[in-house]
Amino acid sequence: MPELQRLTAGHAPEVLAFELANRAYFAAFVSDRGDAYFDRFTDRYRALLAEQEAGVCAFHVLVAEDGSVLGRFNLVDIADGEAVLGYRVARDVAGRGVATATVRELCGPAARRYGLHTVRAAAAHANAASRRVLAKAGFVPAGPADPADLGGKPGTWYRLDLRRHPGD
Repeated sequence: MPELQRLTAGHAPEVLAFELANRAYFAAFVSDRGDAYFDRFTDRYRALLAEQEAGVCAFHVLVAEDGSVLGRFNLVDIADGEAVLGYRVARDVAGRGVATATVRELCGPAARRYGLHTVRAAAAHANAASRRVLAKAGFVPAGPADPADLGGKPGTWYRLDLRRHPGD
């Protein structure tokens, strides 16, 4: 059974393997991270852990029984009771409800764990799968997203009011 875990330094090799194995798949939906991301992965990864330690972000990985990473689920820009959700799942598990279940698992207790009352997420109009995940997880459309927020693609911001959808 996959387990949602808070990101640690020990996850780095599997996160890199996940990103490399799914790079072309992700690029079909969001802007490619570019070669520089992979060339400087270790530095960027350390910076993510520092952001998490500072409390401005909460990074998570969905880990399979064999230790491989199946997905990344992140709460970023945590401030004033709000955060932005970002997520990506491996091609091998896409379309099986994994993203929806994990978004619910992360957002459900977010009020208690991170002091949040609102979680926002943006999805490109062309990314029907992500829009379905957000709707099934209780997010509602909240207005147009700036294409700059979605790699130049038009999209919509979605909002989850944790006061209306209390978690555990």
